[in-house]
Amino acid sequence: MSKQATYATVRQQIAAVLEGETNTAAKMATVSCLLSEAFPETYFWTGFYVVDPSNPNELVVGPYQGTLGCLRIAFGRGVCGTAAETGETQIVEDVHAIKNHIACDSRTNSEIVVPVQDPDGNLIAVLDVDSTELASFDNVDKTELEGLVADVFAA
Repeated sequence: MSKQATYATVRQQIAAVLEGETNTAAKMATVSCLLSEAFPETYFWTGFYVVDPSNPNELVVGPYQGTLGCLRIAFGRGVCGTAAETGETQIVEDVHAIKNHIACDSRTNSEIVVPVQDPDGNLIAVLDVDSTELASFDNVDKTELEGLVADVFAA
């Protein structure tokens, strides 16, 4: 099955499971789980870092699938902090080639991070996906993951 077909299937599954669900943590847990299961050979760590309500310039680990994640990440620090600060999806082919990468797990080699906004356009989290392979993520992942988070969290 192609990557696009896999995304189409998992997006349908997520929509079906989350129909009527309003709890953000439940949505994040479901998205993390189903994405991780849909791409078991690519997705090494799949989850969310949530904007900390007590410190709006910091992310705190949220629901995820994978090894231990970093607990807190300041805006502007690492790939997740950069996505949070800029509001733009970050695709990194080789995390070891960037200066401010945070090595939560040294087995990670590439990463995509997608900002997550609420219906009012406020940043509430970032979706972080790591891979043990180099250059695992491309514009297909960017388009599909941005569409997914918009459907689930901004609707």
